[in-house]
Amino acid sequence: MRKSLAVFLSGVALVTAAPTALAGEQVLEFKLVTKPIDYKVTEAANIEGQSVASGRLFGVAIFKDGRIGVKEFVNSSDLLKGSGSFYGYSTYAFEDGSITARYTGSVKDGRSTGEYTILSGTGAYANATGTGTIESAPNPFKGVNLLNIKLVVKTPGT
Repeated sequence: MRKSLAVFLSGVALVTAAPTALAGEQVLEFKLVTKPIDYKVTEAANIEGQSVASGRLFGVAIFKDGRIGVKEFVNSSDLLKGSGSFYGYSTYAFEDGSITARYTGSVKDGRSTGEYTILSGTGAYANATGTGTIESAPNPFKGVNLLNIKLVVKTPGT
């Protein structure tokens, strides 16, 4: 009987220690490198420099401590001579779970800024809500975007 109780309590301890979402707020800050995968830009007729674009993109998130994540997303933009608005939907996958968010933003003078609204999450981010920011970073690379991302993730716990 004593052995059964010890095994039962050990099992309870393991279940309790299993990775689950913890109630609270967590701030995730990282660099994000993105590249278009299937992206179409259409120039508007009779409006010099006006374009509408949409499609799929992929990104890699890099934290200061060396952790990484990946991002798959869709984006749409409406730009006049490189300035205008954009919006889209992102899913970030990290080692401990994923976060799905909607974002909106603008581009002006080659700099992007925007905001996230976190819609959901899995794993450590189960049922997540929250907000975040997007900001262009100095970019020495051609054909990719480099961004600073900050996500303020709120999880309800279990």
